[in-house]
Amino acid sequence: MSSTGEAPPKVVPEGKYADIGDGLRVHYHEAGSGPVVLFLHGSGPGASGWSNFRRNYPVFAERGYRTLVPDTLGYGWSSKPDVDYTLDFLIGAVRRFLAKLGVERCAVVGNSHGGALSIGLALAAPELVSKLVLMAPGGLEERETYMKMAGIRAMMKAFLVEGPITRESMRTVFSLQLFDPALITDEILSERLEIAATQPKRVLTSMQVPHLAPRLGEIQCPVLGLWGVDDQFCPVSGAMTMARGCKRARVVMLSQCGHWVMVEHRDTFNKLCLDFLDEDRDGRPGQP
Repeated sequence: MSSTGEAPPKVVPEGKYADIGDGLRVHYHEAGSGPVVLFLHGSGPGASGWSNFRRNYPVFAERGYRTLVPDTLGYGWSSKPDVDYTLDFLIGAVRRFLAKLGVERCAVVGNSHGGALSIGLALAAPELVSKLVLMAPGGLEERETYMKMAGIRAMMKAFLVEGPITRESMRTVFSLQLFDPALITDEILSERLEIAATQPKRVLTSMQVPHLAPRLGEIQCPVLGLWGVDDQFCPVSGAMTMARGCKRARVVMLSQCGHWVMVEHRDTFNKLCLDFLDEDRDGRPGQP
């Protein structure tokens, strides 16, 4: 409590809440108006839509899009039910969230676990998804491959220790998440630690993502893929898997980049995505 008796402001700000049934609430940020772009964040201790995409979604809103940045159930300020966090369960929650907000069609931007969730949504409800932007999405390898990655091992070690996760263990995780250590700011660590303190262990221990690579050919919408060549969480070989598997894909690989393309190469990410989204919009070509 502060000297005035009021609780200090949250590091990760609160936005809006949508009740999706069964006593569950999805917290989200929203900006702009126009065609809808849904942002789905990755997993890991302390993840939230705000922490992942606060450097991006306002730019999309300025370009004429209605941006929705929810916290996946189990993350951010959304509900954290005592259930197994399977991909099907989370896909269902996203569909209910979109229905609650009256969204019938949208482009989807997802990274890591959010990328797998985006693929799953496009497969389960193709009528909902107009375009996909996938940044190092999960689900393109068998589980055993991911568990050998240095970043995944560090993340699980930090989250599963007794007691709360520490600032130093979170820093260790981010030293593998980002190529440039200068980007590991106290602000990022504080954002993640605030949310991590609210997360039950089951959020990560029960996370289940099926092997989606064999189903990429079923995706009908255009796909833009982005991958950092120094990714320590999702093998960069997935970029070729995506390029070969999706019928309507273009894939960009970035040097000196880890797992967070939208943070490490923010301006490039924003431009590539907006040019991709602007293509065929109201019959117009992509803007420069």
